[in-house]
Amino acid sequence: MAKKPNIIFILSDDQGPWAMNCAGTPELYTPSLNAIAQNGMRFENFFCASPVCSPARASLLTGDIPSSHGVLDWLRSGNVDAEKFAAQGKENPYGGYADEEKPIQYLAGKTTYTDILAQNGYTCALSGKWHLGDSVTPQHGFSRWYTIGKGGCFYYHPDIVENGSITVEHGKYVTDLITDRALEFLDELAEGEDPFYLSVHYTAPHSPWGAEHHPKEWIDYYDSCQFESIPDVPDHPDMTTGPVYGTPRRKENLRGYFAAISAMDAGIGRILRRLEEKGLTNDTLVVFTADNGMSMGHHGIWGKGNGTRPMNMYDTAVKVPFLISYPPLIPKGSVCKAMVSAYDWFPTLLDFLGLDMQVTSRLPGRSFLPALWGGTLPGGDVVVFDEYGPVRMIRSQTHKLVVRYPYGYHEFYDLEKDPNEEHNLIDDPAYGELILTYRRKLEKWFNSYANPDIDGSREGVTGSGQLCSAGLYAQKLVKYAETD
Repeated sequence: MAKKPNIIFILSDDQGPWAMNCAGTPELYTPSLNAIAQNGMRFENFFCASPVCSPARASLLTGDIPSSHGVLDWLRSGNVDAEKFAAQGKENPYGGYADEEKPIQYLAGKTTYTDILAQNGYTCALSGKWHLGDSVTPQHGFSRWYTIGKGGCFYYHPDIVENGSITVEHGKYVTDLITDRALEFLDELAEGEDPFYLSVHYTAPHSPWGAEHHPKEWIDYYDSCQFESIPDVPDHPDMTTGPVYGTPRRKENLRGYFAAISAMDAGIGRILRRLEEKGLTNDTLVVFTADNGMSMGHHGIWGKGNGTRPMNMYDTAVKVPFLISYPPLIPKGSVCKAMVSAYDWFPTLLDFLGLDMQVTSRLPGRSFLPALWGGTLPGGDVVVFDEYGPVRMIRSQTHKLVVRYPYGYHEFYDLEKDPNEEHNLIDDPAYGELILTYRRKLEKWFNSYANPDIDGSREGVTGSGQLCSAGLYAQKLVKYAETD
């Protein structure tokens, strides 16, 4: 590849793999996402590394697993200097900083693919959610930085971070703000001689989903929708979000969720049109994916991995949409059924760009570049792994094992006979040997790649948020022992 392509990487927040019109949800209006799929490739089996935002995002950037990079749960603290911004009157009354103290750069010392891109001549820009600590300071190769203060915000009251300060933009829809700034970055970067990398990280379709949080045109669009393609089943007994089944909340949640996606899709359409206007479509790799999946009534759950206690690993939580377009090389309108994971993205991107892949040699992922050309991936029984603290998963095309340390409960599904994961076979003696085989593979893999000092299965992760760097408590114990 003589000239390095530009890259636009679009990331949504809490979007299930089913939540696109082109993925089989007919009620959803997503013409822009459909256009990316039609102009490139849609993956049916792309898995996040953890079914919650911050660990999943860290794994995309580093190519590493949570139990190695140390972001084990969504980051509840370490995003901003709360005292500083409260003193300046910057605290947003619609979403305060009660859990914040001082900013923490959770990925400090880690190599991200944006670091590699910047070292190889790319100009990197971020417009949208960061949520990997220290939202105020540009880092990891980004020279343009426009984000939000914490991990989420009210859609019409976002706390926007730019040039080292926070401004609360009351009455402005955050999806539009992210798109507007992305377009400004695109216009600026397109004038330069260097290739550019533009991350567009929407907060959509994360909650809240009330009618007041989204544009009236989209709320009205879905107001009469019956959402017939979405399961309407009794609430899961482990669900954490309160009753939904048989209440008006089902329609309210789905109407808002769908509205958030369509509003985001409209913003993505503006970006695609700007590329076309500038004659950059054939020179730009466009990627759309999500940080983690989402159940919106599926299995009776209204949430992601931490939508239940204990946390869950259903496919609706661990699979995400993945669309990729580069007209000169990727077959248009193609669908890939290969099983790949977020930790495969780092090596794939470097492979695609022809960059030195030595940095990825210690990582668990593999390049899926052959699949992008329409070929097959080498290897026999491909498996993927997921983790969320004490909950770990191994999944093949045919089976899934979920282990909850230390006491259970555990799950095992025969996906050929039970693709919807409705019948837990963990106690079925007919599957005993197979379950043992999968468990051995799971434990061998995590023993190979997890850092024992910050192993999520030993860190007390509950799904309620991470307040400090992983392993900090263990470090304090070591220090105490040394001075004893």
